[in-house]
Amino acid sequence: MSTILGAHSPKLDAVRALRTKAGRADQRRFAVEGPTMLGEAEAAGLAPESIYVTERGEAALEARQRAAWADRTFVIPDKAMARISDLETPPGILAVLPLRLASAAVLLDGGAVVALAGVSDPGNAGTLLRAAEIFGITAAVFVGDAVEPHNPKVVRATMGALFRMRIAIADGPALSAAARDAGYELVAAGREGEPLPGFTFSARTVIAVGNERHGVRDALPAWDRTVTIPQPGGGESLNAAVAGGIIFYAFSQRFGRTISEP
Repeated sequence: MSTILGAHSPKLDAVRALRTKAGRADQRRFAVEGPTMLGEAEAAGLAPESIYVTERGEAALEARQRAAWADRTFVIPDKAMARISDLETPPGILAVLPLRLASAAVLLDGGAVVALAGVSDPGNAGTLLRAAEIFGITAAVFVGDAVEPHNPKVVRATMGALFRMRIAIADGPALSAAARDAGYELVAAGREGEPLPGFTFSARTVIAVGNERHGVRDALPAWDRTVTIPQPGGGESLNAAVAGGIIFYAFSQRFGRTISEP
């Protein structure tokens, strides 16, 4: 049976702290909101450590979920949910999950990896992970001053990809050294380089997508090659997530991967 908590329960202070990068790092946990994101996490094998629901949110849980997680479900007032939620209109369900982070070296085990090299916009970062997964890339490294992967906006923008991908955080020199030691080619997306679609990828590739204005140069000390997307039309530059998606698609075609449905 679920437990009822008052609006001022000390337990809620720790949950509210998960809205901040420091709070997530200290507790090694992060929060997801709403039945869809909770379902995506569950499908990926991530069991919630605790779930906070309003009366309306509890009713929105599946009967199976209410039974399985009764001992870790806490019913709280609407005003308490508003205090711990990151959303302007809380959906009434907030689940706390454990962080799962690997080292960059662990990810370099034969498959392609995407590096978010200084990508600071949460929406772009989340969309890059979503696109990478769709095109067969299942590992990502957040490099330099990139946004933190468990930022709530990043989590929402991934549409569940974050739960299924292997994720690491590294500084630029560490990633470059790990790639070199593992026999990987570090390919940077940039304005000046070898053009798609003729670019020849190696199977052991780290595809680095950077900040829209500065590229990867502020996050990585060096890279092996640069791939560029020809732009015959007007406009200054492609959005980082759009550029990444195009490159991931080209990579998937190079190795005969099929495109999975979103």
